[in-house]
Amino acid sequence: MAEGQSEKSQSSERTVPPPVPTGPAFSYFALDEEAKAHGLFQLLDEDGTFDPANTTRFDKTLSTDLYRGMLWTRLMDKQFMALQRQGTIGFYAETLGQEAASIGSAAALEPQDWLVPALREHGAGLYRGMKFESFVAQLFGNADDVTQGRQMPLHPSDPATRYVNMSSCIATQIPHAVGIAMGIQAIGDGSEVCMGFMGDGATSEGEFHVSMNFAGVRKCPVVMVCQNNQWAISTPGAGQTASETIAVKGLGYGIESLRADGNDILAVYEVSRYAVDKARRGDGPTFIELLTYRVSAHTSSDDPSRYRDESVTEVWRNQRDPLVRMRLFLEKNGWMNEAEHEAMVAQIEMTVRETADRQRNVDMPLLRSIIEDVFETTWWRLEEQLDALEETLSK
Repeated sequence: MAEGQSEKSQSSERTVPPPVPTGPAFSYFALDEEAKAHGLFQLLDEDGTFDPANTTRFDKTLSTDLYRGMLWTRLMDKQFMALQRQGTIGFYAETLGQEAASIGSAAALEPQDWLVPALREHGAGLYRGMKFESFVAQLFGNADDVTQGRQMPLHPSDPATRYVNMSSCIATQIPHAVGIAMGIQAIGDGSEVCMGFMGDGATSEGEFHVSMNFAGVRKCPVVMVCQNNQWAISTPGAGQTASETIAVKGLGYGIESLRADGNDILAVYEVSRYAVDKARRGDGPTFIELLTYRVSAHTSSDDPSRYRDESVTEVWRNQRDPLVRMRLFLEKNGWMNEAEHEAMVAQIEMTVRETADRQRNVDMPLLRSIIEDVFETTWWRLEEQLDALEETLSK
């Protein structure tokens, strides 16, 4: 599969699940606003046990598709983090431990919807159809990169799938998500929704509160997803907010606020599907807190052992792994065996490796592009400056 898991994820083979979920767990959505914001919606226990009455949406095709998206993200991250450590890529950030929150929420979107990422949604972008070759080119900043090396690595964008370029500045993407939703509301046909992501640290920034206010007042079709991984770089949750949960922050703005187990991809999909369907009906915004944990470092530039108790990390790594939980669900339903899993791993690893090898050998962007990307035609003074730059670099 040349374009990675995205081809399968957007496949017409996917079975459309029932429009209305059933099962006792869904009484959560009938709770009052305070109870929902303080509760925790969950369908898969940590050991993979589940009530079949709660999982009627999930057939083999959709379930395998969700797992593949998580597995692709984890294996891809592992290879690219290794390349960063070798000095081949300048910067990278893993999604390790948060794959369910990223893939499960994005899976609820339709192709016409918008996705405004924070830091760990690149797997979600690929799941929705971003071309893997283009994504890898952006990591290297080579001539195949659509931004011609102007962005630091891991800042992809893809207009075709409406995946907006991320910003490294915390929370600045939240007004963008709400602004896109307001634009949809003003000139759209009602078929589009915008989903915007953030971390827990972003909810302490002014942009979050301004955006929530606009979203609540305008009742625009936006779903705001907070991946609460409990660390804003080196600041723990207790060090940045006195709020009992992140979700309750939405209530003051008149926004329905949900809270789910972010390591349970079935629960993530259901709360996201609920919010997306609601926005598409014209019933306004939803704020979702997905409780998870950042198992790896904040980025390749970070050493978390300097500021947190890594014994806690080991609990989340070994006992609450979202991939292990979903794989148990697949096995218990008879939808995946060991051989099939090994084949999936081998295919993903091969595709990532071959694509990285191919893009590593692509030339860097032409130096002239720094002028030609700005001006339609050049003149003697620009050419003179370019000649001087080339001479300096040659020395």
